[in-house]
Amino acid sequence: MVWRRIDMEKLILGLSGGVDSSLAAELLRTGYDVTGVYLDTGSGSPDAAMDTARILGIPLLIRNVRAAFEQEVVEPFCRAYMEGLTPNPCVMCNRRVKLRMLFDTADEIGARTVATGHYARIVAYEDAPALAMAKTKDQSYMLWAIEPEWIARLVLPLGDIVSKEAVREHARKLGLSSADTADSQDICFIPDGDYGGFLERRGMALPEGDIVDPDGRILGRHRGLQRYTVGQRRGLGVAAGERVYVAELDRVHNRVVLARGDVLLTDTVEVRGARYLREVPERFSGMVKLRLGMKAAACEVTRTADGFTLRLAEAVRQPAPGQSAVVYTEAGVLLCGGMIER
Repeated sequence: MVWRRIDMEKLILGLSGGVDSSLAAELLRTGYDVTGVYLDTGSGSPDAAMDTARILGIPLLIRNVRAAFEQEVVEPFCRAYMEGLTPNPCVMCNRRVKLRMLFDTADEIGARTVATGHYARIVAYEDAPALAMAKTKDQSYMLWAIEPEWIARLVLPLGDIVSKEAVREHARKLGLSSADTADSQDICFIPDGDYGGFLERRGMALPEGDIVDPDGRILGRHRGLQRYTVGQRRGLGVAAGERVYVAELDRVHNRVVLARGDVLLTDTVEVRGARYLREVPERFSGMVKLRLGMKAAACEVTRTADGFTLRLAEAVRQPAPGQSAVVYTEAGVLLCGGMIER
Protein backbone atom coordinates (compact mmCIF):
# COMPACT_ATOMS: atom_id res chain seq x y z
CA MET A 1 0.00 0.00 0.00
CA VAL A 2 1.23 3.52 -0.82
CA TRP A 3 0.89 6.07 2.00
CA ARG A 4 0.87 9.82 1.30
CA ARG A 5 1.57 12.53 3.87
CA ILE A 6 -0.25 15.71 2.86
CA ASP A 7 1.78 17.81 5.33
CA MET A 8 5.11 16.93 3.68
CA GLU A 9 6.83 18.72 0.82
CA LYS A 10 6.45 16.92 -2.49
CA LEU A 11 9.65 15.54 -3.99
CA ILE A 12 10.43 13.79 -7.27
CA LEU A 13 13.17 11.14 -7.14
CA GLY A 14 14.85 9.54 -10.12
CA LEU A 15 14.44 5.86 -9.22
CA SER A 16 16.28 3.32 -11.37
CA GLY A 17 15.94 0.56 -8.77
CA GLY A 18 19.71 0.34 -8.32
CA VAL A 19 21.19 0.36 -4.84
CA ASP A 20 22.01 4.07 -4.91
CA SER A 21 18.62 5.44 -5.93
CA SER A 22 16.89 2.88 -3.71
CA LEU A 23 18.78 4.04 -0.63
CA ALA A 24 18.10 7.66 -1.64
CA ALA A 25 14.39 6.83 -1.60
CA GLU A 26 14.65 5.34 1.89
CA LEU A 27 16.57 8.32 3.25
CA LEU A 28 14.12 10.84 1.78
CA ARG A 29 10.75 9.26 2.46
CA THR A 30 10.72 10.17 6.16
CA GLY A 31 11.06 13.88 5.39
CA TYR A 32 9.34 14.28 2.02
CA ASP A 33 6.28 13.11 0.15
CA VAL A 34 8.38 11.11 -2.36
CA THR A 35 7.26 10.10 -5.84
CA GLY A 36 9.70 7.88 -7.72
CA VAL A 37 10.18 8.31 -11.46
CA TYR A 38 11.65 5.55 -13.59
CA LEU A 39 13.01 6.90 -16.87
CA ASP A 40 12.65 4.28 -19.60
CA THR A 41 15.56 4.85 -21.99
CA GLY A 42 15.24 1.41 -23.55
CA SER A 43 18.43 0.23 -21.81
CA GLY A 44 16.89 -1.58 -18.86
CA SER A 45 13.78 -2.78 -17.08
CA PRO A 46 11.60 -1.01 -14.47
CA ASP A 47 11.26 -4.21 -12.41
CA ALA A 48 13.84 -3.26 -9.77
CA ALA A 49 12.37 0.24 -9.42
CA MET A 50 8.92 -1.23 -9.01
CA ASP A 51 10.27 -3.60 -6.35
CA THR A 52 11.85 -0.73 -4.42
CA ALA A 53 8.72 1.42 -4.65
CA ARG A 54 6.60 -1.49 -3.35
CA ILE A 55 8.91 -2.21 -0.39
CA LEU A 56 9.18 1.45 0.61
CA GLY A 57 5.52 2.27 -0.04
CA ILE A 58 6.05 5.14 -2.47
CA PRO A 59 4.29 5.78 -5.79
CA LEU A 60 6.24 5.20 -9.00
CA LEU A 61 5.75 6.93 -12.35
CA ILE A 62 7.27 5.47 -15.52
CA ARG A 63 8.25 7.96 -18.20
CA ASN A 64 9.15 6.85 -21.73
CA VAL A 65 12.20 8.91 -22.76
CA ARG A 66 13.47 6.58 -25.47
CA ALA A 67 13.13 9.05 -28.34
CA ALA A 68 14.83 11.87 -26.41
CA PHE A 69 17.58 9.51 -25.23
CA GLU A 70 18.31 8.40 -28.78
CA GLN A 71 18.30 11.95 -30.15
CA GLU A 72 20.09 13.75 -27.33
CA VAL A 73 22.52 11.07 -26.08
CA VAL A 74 23.06 8.06 -28.34
CA GLU A 75 23.24 9.83 -31.70
CA PRO A 76 25.60 12.61 -30.48
CA PHE A 77 27.78 9.94 -28.83
CA CYS A 78 28.06 8.04 -32.11
CA ARG A 79 28.85 11.18 -34.12
CA ALA A 80 31.51 12.23 -31.63
CA TYR A 81 33.22 8.85 -31.68
CA MET A 82 33.25 8.84 -35.49
CA GLU A 83 34.96 12.25 -35.34
CA GLY A 84 37.76 10.86 -33.17
CA LEU A 85 36.42 12.22 -29.86
CA THR A 86 35.81 10.40 -26.59
CA PRO A 87 32.53 11.81 -25.24
CA ASN A 88 30.93 11.50 -21.79
CA PRO A 89 27.33 10.55 -22.69
CA CYS A 90 26.24 10.66 -19.03
CA VAL A 91 27.03 14.40 -18.93
CA MET A 92 24.61 15.21 -21.74
CA CYS A 93 22.06 12.68 -20.51
CA ASN A 94 21.90 14.32 -17.08
CA ARG A 95 21.35 17.73 -18.63
CA ARG A 96 19.16 17.00 -21.65
CA VAL A 97 17.18 13.92 -20.64
CA LYS A 98 17.24 12.65 -17.07
CA LEU A 99 17.27 15.77 -14.91
CA ARG A 100 15.24 17.72 -17.45
CA MET A 101 12.49 15.09 -17.38
CA LEU A 102 12.60 14.92 -13.57
CA PHE A 103 12.18 18.68 -13.27
CA ASP A 104 9.43 18.66 -15.91
CA THR A 105 7.63 15.95 -13.93
CA ALA A 106 8.09 17.91 -10.71
CA ASP A 107 6.50 20.96 -12.30
CA GLU A 108 3.59 18.84 -13.54
CA ILE A 109 2.69 17.58 -10.06
CA GLY A 110 3.54 20.78 -8.17
CA ALA A 111 6.75 19.54 -6.56
CA ARG A 112 9.53 22.05 -6.02
CA THR A 113 12.27 19.55 -5.18
CA VAL A 114 14.04 16.92 -7.29
CA ALA A 115 16.43 14.28 -5.98
CA THR A 116 18.74 11.68 -7.50
CA GLY A 117 21.10 8.98 -6.24
CA HIS A 118 24.20 10.77 -7.54
CA TYR A 119 27.20 10.92 -5.23
CA ALA A 120 27.50 14.71 -4.99
CA ARG A 121 26.49 17.39 -2.49
CA ILE A 122 24.52 20.61 -2.38
CA VAL A 123 26.31 23.05 -0.07
CA ALA A 124 26.07 26.71 0.88
CA TYR A 125 28.69 28.77 -0.96
CA GLU A 126 28.79 32.56 -1.01
CA ASP A 127 25.24 32.65 0.42
CA ALA A 128 23.74 30.44 -2.29
CA PRO A 129 23.30 26.70 -2.94
CA ALA A 130 26.19 25.16 -4.87
CA LEU A 131 27.07 21.77 -6.33
CA ALA A 132 30.09 20.12 -4.69
CA MET A 133 32.05 16.89 -4.57
CA ALA A 134 30.76 13.97 -2.51
CA LYS A 135 32.68 12.43 0.37
CA THR A 136 33.07 9.15 -1.53
CA LYS A 137 32.74 7.91 -5.13
CA ASP A 138 32.25 11.46 -6.37
CA GLN A 139 29.96 11.88 -9.39
CA SER A 140 29.72 15.68 -9.49
CA TYR A 141 32.06 15.44 -12.52
CA MET A 142 29.06 14.16 -14.51
CA LEU A 143 26.82 17.05 -13.45
CA TRP A 144 28.79 20.10 -14.64
CA ALA A 145 26.49 20.72 -17.62
CA ILE A 146 23.19 20.96 -15.72
CA GLU A 147 21.16 24.17 -15.70
CA PRO A 148 22.44 26.44 -12.88
CA GLU A 149 18.90 27.27 -11.74
CA TRP A 150 18.27 23.59 -10.96
CA ILE A 151 20.80 23.56 -8.12
CA ALA A 152 18.53 25.39 -5.66
CA ARG A 153 15.84 22.75 -6.21
CA LEU A 154 18.13 19.70 -6.09
CA VAL A 155 18.58 17.27 -3.19
CA LEU A 156 21.42 14.73 -3.23
CA PRO A 157 21.09 12.52 -0.12
CA LEU A 158 24.10 10.25 -0.81
CA GLY A 159 26.72 13.00 -0.91
CA ASP A 160 27.71 12.67 2.76
CA ILE A 161 27.89 8.87 2.88
CA VAL A 162 31.46 7.78 3.54
CA SER A 163 31.57 4.38 1.78
CA LYS A 164 29.72 2.34 -0.83
CA GLU A 165 29.64 -0.64 1.52
CA ALA A 166 27.60 1.46 3.97
CA VAL A 167 25.08 1.99 1.17
CA ARG A 168 24.87 -1.74 0.47
CA GLU A 169 24.55 -2.68 4.13
CA HIS A 170 21.64 -0.28 4.57
CA ALA A 171 19.97 -1.70 1.44
CA ARG A 172 20.39 -5.26 2.78
CA LYS A 173 18.62 -4.31 6.01
CA LEU A 174 15.71 -3.00 3.94
CA GLY A 175 15.57 -6.25 1.96
CA LEU A 176 16.15 -4.49 -1.36
CA SER A 177 17.01 -6.77 -4.28
CA SER A 178 19.58 -4.24 -5.47
CA ALA A 179 21.71 -4.49 -2.30
CA ASP A 180 24.40 -6.68 -3.86
CA THR A 181 24.00 -5.74 -7.51
CA ALA A 182 27.39 -4.91 -9.05
CA ASP A 183 28.05 -1.28 -9.94
CA SER A 184 27.83 -0.54 -13.63
CA GLN A 185 31.26 0.21 -15.11
CA ASP A 186 30.12 0.92 -18.66
CA ILE A 187 27.77 3.18 -20.58
CA CYS A 188 24.22 1.98 -19.99
CA PHE A 189 23.41 1.54 -23.68
CA ILE A 190 26.69 -0.36 -24.30
CA PRO A 191 26.74 -2.73 -21.30
CA ASP A 192 29.47 -4.95 -22.77
CA GLY A 193 31.83 -1.98 -23.17
CA ASP A 194 32.44 -2.74 -26.85
CA TYR A 195 32.00 0.76 -28.27
CA GLY A 196 33.46 -0.17 -31.65
CA GLY A 197 31.12 -3.12 -32.00
CA PHE A 198 28.15 -0.92 -31.04
CA LEU A 199 29.02 1.57 -33.77
CA GLU A 200 29.55 -1.18 -36.31
CA ARG A 201 26.14 -2.66 -35.57
CA ARG A 202 24.71 0.77 -36.37
CA GLY A 203 26.47 0.76 -39.74
CA MET A 204 29.15 3.22 -38.68
CA ALA A 205 32.35 1.19 -39.18
CA LEU A 206 35.44 2.87 -40.59
CA PRO A 207 38.04 1.08 -42.79
CA GLU A 208 41.13 -0.62 -41.43
CA GLY A 209 44.47 1.18 -41.60
CA ASP A 210 47.99 1.41 -40.25
CA ILE A 211 49.18 1.78 -36.69
CA VAL A 212 52.34 3.90 -36.71
CA ASP A 213 54.88 5.48 -34.38
CA PRO A 214 55.45 9.28 -34.27
CA ASP A 215 57.96 8.95 -37.14
CA GLY A 216 55.45 7.18 -39.35
CA ARG A 217 56.97 3.69 -39.08
CA ILE A 218 54.29 1.02 -39.42
CA LEU A 219 53.80 -1.07 -36.28
CA GLY A 220 50.66 -2.96 -37.23
CA ARG A 221 47.09 -2.63 -38.49
CA HIS A 222 44.06 -1.13 -36.78
CA ARG A 223 40.46 -2.34 -37.12
CA GLY A 224 38.89 1.07 -37.76
CA LEU A 225 39.43 4.36 -35.91
CA GLN A 226 36.11 3.95 -34.10
CA ARG A 227 37.76 1.22 -31.98
CA TYR A 228 40.43 3.50 -30.51
CA THR A 229 40.64 6.56 -28.29
CA VAL A 230 43.42 8.96 -27.36
CA GLY A 231 45.24 7.71 -24.26
CA GLN A 232 44.31 4.05 -24.85
CA ARG A 233 47.00 1.56 -23.86
CA ARG A 234 45.36 -1.86 -23.91
CA GLY A 235 44.02 -3.82 -26.83
CA LEU A 236 46.33 -2.18 -29.39
CA GLY A 237 47.53 -5.49 -30.85
CA VAL A 238 51.12 -4.40 -31.48
CA ALA A 239 54.47 -5.32 -29.91
CA ALA A 240 56.24 -1.98 -29.59
CA GLY A 241 58.87 -3.16 -27.10
CA GLU A 242 57.81 -0.50 -24.58
CA ARG A 243 54.62 0.86 -23.03
CA VAL A 244 52.85 2.99 -25.62
CA TYR A 245 49.55 4.84 -25.84
CA VAL A 246 47.33 6.17 -28.59
CA ALA A 247 48.63 9.70 -29.18
CA GLU A 248 46.49 10.64 -32.18
CA LEU A 249 43.70 9.39 -34.42
CA ASP A 250 44.87 10.64 -37.81
CA ARG A 251 41.63 10.82 -39.81
CA VAL A 252 43.30 12.33 -42.88
CA HIS A 253 45.61 9.34 -43.36
CA ASN A 254 43.43 6.80 -41.48
CA ARG A 255 46.19 6.02 -39.00
CA VAL A 256 46.46 5.35 -35.29
CA VAL A 257 49.59 7.05 -33.95
CA LEU A 258 51.25 5.54 -30.88
CA ALA A 259 53.76 7.18 -28.55
CA ARG A 260 55.41 6.65 -25.16
CA GLY A 261 53.62 8.08 -22.15
CA ASP A 262 56.27 10.72 -21.51
CA VAL A 263 55.74 12.10 -25.01
CA LEU A 264 52.07 12.70 -24.19
CA LEU A 265 52.66 14.84 -21.10
CA THR A 266 51.14 18.32 -21.22
CA ASP A 267 50.48 21.19 -18.82
CA THR A 268 48.03 23.04 -21.10
CA VAL A 269 44.48 21.97 -21.95
CA GLU A 270 42.03 23.84 -24.18
CA VAL A 271 38.34 23.54 -23.32
CA ARG A 272 35.27 24.57 -25.32
CA GLY A 273 31.52 24.73 -24.70
CA ALA A 274 31.94 25.92 -21.13
CA ARG A 275 29.14 26.14 -18.59
CA TYR A 276 29.60 28.21 -15.45
CA LEU A 277 27.64 27.14 -12.38
CA ARG A 278 29.14 30.01 -10.38
CA GLU A 279 30.29 33.49 -11.33
CA VAL A 280 34.05 33.51 -11.91
CA PRO A 281 36.53 36.18 -13.05
CA GLU A 282 38.38 36.12 -16.36
CA ARG A 283 41.34 34.46 -14.63
CA PHE A 284 41.30 32.42 -11.44
CA SER A 285 42.93 29.48 -9.66
CA GLY A 286 41.17 26.17 -9.14
CA MET A 287 41.37 22.39 -9.00
CA VAL A 288 40.54 20.44 -12.16
CA LYS A 289 39.47 16.89 -12.94
CA LEU A 290 40.14 15.71 -16.51
CA ARG A 291 38.72 12.23 -15.96
CA LEU A 292 36.05 10.86 -13.62
CA GLY A 293 38.47 8.90 -11.43
CA MET A 294 41.24 11.50 -11.45
CA LYS A 295 42.30 13.31 -8.30
CA ALA A 296 41.72 17.05 -8.78
CA ALA A 297 44.90 18.89 -9.79
CA ALA A 298 45.88 22.52 -9.21
CA CYS A 299 45.47 24.79 -12.22
CA GLU A 300 45.11 28.34 -13.47
CA VAL A 301 42.02 29.04 -15.57
CA THR A 302 41.73 31.72 -18.25
CA ARG A 303 38.33 32.25 -19.85
CA THR A 304 38.11 32.33 -23.66
CA ALA A 305 35.28 33.18 -26.07
CA ASP A 306 33.77 29.67 -25.98
CA GLY A 307 35.51 28.06 -23.05
CA PHE A 308 38.70 28.30 -21.05
CA THR A 309 42.40 27.44 -21.09
CA LEU A 310 43.88 25.38 -18.26
CA ARG A 311 47.48 25.73 -17.12
CA LEU A 312 48.26 22.85 -14.78
CA ALA A 313 50.76 23.11 -11.97
CA GLU A 314 52.15 19.70 -12.98
CA ALA A 315 52.07 18.04 -16.40
CA VAL A 316 49.61 15.18 -16.93
CA ARG A 317 49.12 12.67 -19.70
CA GLN A 318 47.25 14.32 -22.55
CA PRO A 319 43.50 13.89 -21.96
CA ALA A 320 41.25 12.59 -24.72
CA PRO A 321 39.45 15.26 -26.78
CA GLY A 322 35.72 15.10 -26.06
CA GLN A 323 36.16 14.24 -22.38
CA SER A 324 35.12 16.71 -19.69
CA ALA A 325 37.29 19.16 -17.79
CA VAL A 326 35.62 20.18 -14.53
CA VAL A 327 36.98 22.94 -12.28
CA TYR A 328 36.40 23.15 -8.51
CA THR A 329 37.45 25.31 -5.60
CA GLU A 330 39.92 23.80 -3.13
CA ALA A 331 36.91 22.97 -0.94
CA GLY A 332 35.32 20.95 -3.79
CA VAL A 333 32.64 23.39 -4.98
CA LEU A 334 32.03 22.97 -8.71
CA LEU A 335 32.68 26.20 -10.60
CA CYS A 336 32.58 25.30 -14.29
CA GLY A 337 33.13 22.60 -16.86
CA GLY A 338 33.51 22.04 -20.57
CA MET A 339 34.62 19.65 -23.30
CA ILE A 340 38.33 19.06 -23.84
CA GLU A 341 39.42 20.19 -27.28
CA ARG A 342 43.15 19.42 -27.16
